[in-house]
Amino acid sequence: MASETLLARITDYASRPNPYPLYAELREAGPVVRQADGGYLVGTYHEIAALLHDPRMSVDPRSRGEVTHKPPFLRLDDPEHHRLRTLAMRPFGPPHSPGRVDAMRGEIARITDELTESFEAGRQIDVVDDFAYPLPVTVICRLLGVPREDEPLFRAWSDALVAAADVRPEEDTTETDKAGDQARIEMGGYLVNLAEQRRGKPSDDMLSAFVNERDPALRLTQEELAETAILLLIAGHETTVNLITNGVLTLLRQPEHLDQLRRDPGLLPRAVEELLRYEPPVHIRERLPLADIDVAGTPIAQGTPVVLVLASGNRDPRRFDDPDRFDPTRPDNEHLGFGSGIHLCYGAPLARIEAQAALGALLPHLGTARLVQEPPPYRQNAMLRGPRHLPIRLRG
Repeated sequence: MASETLLARITDYASRPNPYPLYAELREAGPVVRQADGGYLVGTYHEIAALLHDPRMSVDPRSRGEVTHKPPFLRLDDPEHHRLRTLAMRPFGPPHSPGRVDAMRGEIARITDELTESFEAGRQIDVVDDFAYPLPVTVICRLLGVPREDEPLFRAWSDALVAAADVRPEEDTTETDKAGDQARIEMGGYLVNLAEQRRGKPSDDMLSAFVNERDPALRLTQEELAETAILLLIAGHETTVNLITNGVLTLLRQPEHLDQLRRDPGLLPRAVEELLRYEPPVHIRERLPLADIDVAGTPIAQGTPVVLVLASGNRDPRRFDDPDRFDPTRPDNEHLGFGSGIHLCYGAPLARIEAQAALGALLPHLGTARLVQEPPPYRQNAMLRGPRHLPIRLRG
């Protein structure tokens, strides 16, 4: 019975500080574990990776009758997904805007310097509120062309939308879903209005690029613009906040690796990859098979919910040596921290730059810092897992 309620136990808030023993239990129970509600959990690396690349696995909530509006491209299947993702990528990355993300390096370094200016010995700071949240929010606002002073508005909308997207078995989600729908309408209206103000008056931001696209075949409809802008704004900061915060927490818990990185900051890119494996910002993804499938000998009928526990796959000993050990020099680190397949994280290049810059700026301050609360208070969300606050004391 225990394995039949694994998803409920994993998503129980009491498990948030350390879900990894439950992930080990999931892997031991088999590559595929049936749940009491009839759905399936998959927690092993190779099976998860195969399913992420399987075109029969749908992400579209309309395939299960959950929504009637057209979702953002993150929750669409090909060919709709490919068309919208390609259009969204034009002002963001290669081949049409190859320098966009790389050109942000100087700006990101300046923002990290500003945020750490007030970090003095003896002071207590909250890594989330004082650093890990404002950095990616400032960056994504700059990229999209959203006024930074409007951040309190979209923080509330973002919280509601992320809560509605969470995996919560055995819960009545009516009110959360209703709040998410309302937030989507309000946030979409705000972003479309902002974009419309730039029509015919192009500036160097992504909203402007979307509304001033000259080729009619490459233009987003108003609904597509709203959903794409919402996705980019939320995805552009939510996961990066977790990546940075989980990174700081991991390093403070493992001072030998903190010292290693302080002595050799050149290891930071590999350390960030290891953090994406060891303490990823996204733990769970849901899929729905569009046909009957077989996973590791388990038949799964069309339309049966399948939950992929990415963070469990990242700790699979059949794929990674000594997977419960954090190793910033780990070779062959093809983790699932950004997903895989056609839905590989759109913003991964930017997230990597932000995390490397963030940890690099914090390293000088962390050598003598100590955790004020262990474990820290976590966010409610099981899918996007990370501390809600991370208070630390900076010592001289």
